[in-house]
Amino acid sequence: MPSAFPDLVLPAAVLWDMDGTLIDTEPYWMGAETELVESHGGIWTHEDGLSLVGNPMMVSAARLQERGVDLPLEDIVDFLNRRVAEGVAAGIPWQAGAQQVLADLHDAGVPMALVTSSFRMLAEPFAAAAGLFDVVVSGDEVTRAKPDPEPYLTAARLLGVDIGDCVAVEDSASGITSALASGARTVAIEVMQHVTARPGLSRIASLADLTLPALARIVGGDVLDLRRAS
Repeated sequence: MPSAFPDLVLPAAVLWDMDGTLIDTEPYWMGAETELVESHGGIWTHEDGLSLVGNPMMVSAARLQERGVDLPLEDIVDFLNRRVAEGVAAGIPWQAGAQQVLADLHDAGVPMALVTSSFRMLAEPFAAAAGLFDVVVSGDEVTRAKPDPEPYLTAARLLGVDIGDCVAVEDSASGITSALASGARTVAIEVMQHVTARPGLSRIASLADLTLPALARIVGGDVLDLRRAS
């Protein structure tokens, strides 16, 4: 289908974080963390869960061990991923505006990658269900996970595009750091965590703000703040 905006200069690719950005899985992660810690006699609060948003899986697992979960790191990671995968399998919890912007980019012929700290066992079924991603880079397939830039650089390399011509969309501090360090034009959506201003970082309140004209402005060098006044 031809783009409704044929004269726009769009990104060479859009690189998407998954949890919290495209789908509202953070409550699933927090629920799984709480279940695991409490089953080992500990206490896990909402604030504890927020502190893990965007962390590499092994970092999160180590934090749970510190709170009394007497299991190997790999078993903790497997438990969390399985629990969240079960939640997503029951119905993809899309963030508002996500399906529209994905469809618009697909119709405009813009390649897309899923770049997530979650493991392949969770990322692949979601990517397959969405059917719109050209590549998937999961947390268990990189040497250095977010906040290192490796995941985003890997996605650009697999797509065969210059990272500086890409737009990355994130929601967590760790992911934003990764995307900015990679050299991608970076957009942050405020979901579970407040997003502070950083040089070169555009901020939005909803993916509904991420229209094709907005993406063209961002890839052209504009830094946008499209958050709504409270």
